[in-house]
Amino acid sequence: MIDDHSSSSLVVPASTQDHSQGVLSAAVVLVMYGDYQCPRSAAVYKLIKIIRQELTVSFGEDYLCFIFRHFPQIQIHPQAQRAAQAAAAAAAQGQFWLMSDTLFDHQQRLENGYLVEYANDLGLDIPQFLKELSKQVYVDRINEDIEGGIQSGVTTTPALFINGIRYTGRWNTTELMAAMIAASH
Repeated sequence: MIDDHSSSSLVVPASTQDHSQGVLSAAVVLVMYGDYQCPRSAAVYKLIKIIRQELTVSFGEDYLCFIFRHFPQIQIHPQAQRAAQAAAAAAAQGQFWLMSDTLFDHQQRLENGYLVEYANDLGLDIPQFLKELSKQVYVDRINEDIEGGIQSGVTTTPALFINGIRYTGRWNTTELMAAMIAASH
């Protein structure tokens, strides 16, 4: 492992293993490393949802591919790891994005009881969901995301990469959208 935090490019390329919205061949591939308990991650995640809708209207479905990777910062967010596992378990039942929306919307309520409630609201198979959470089935998958993030110089969330290059601009719609459009040319 290279101990180079100046890295500004994405080491692990986007793949079908990722949680993605859109096609990998899109003009813009946006990778976000996020933490479900991190308020800034939630804000940026919501910002991206809005931008994605606008870009889809302007340029079509295949313009932006949004990928979310887990980067729970357990030292400051004790429930982030468990929330990431809940999202991964929801993904196994085809509900990754709805679960992510829910987790970011309810950051103050990420205890286990709530996670089960969210899974139930999404119509997930609860016995399967609980079994996977208790056996920590997805811990390795989450750790792979973290490891890849660290290799790409991610130390805190949120971290964004546009077409493999680290985004360092401001967290607002105008700048983020402009950076994406610039990257697509």
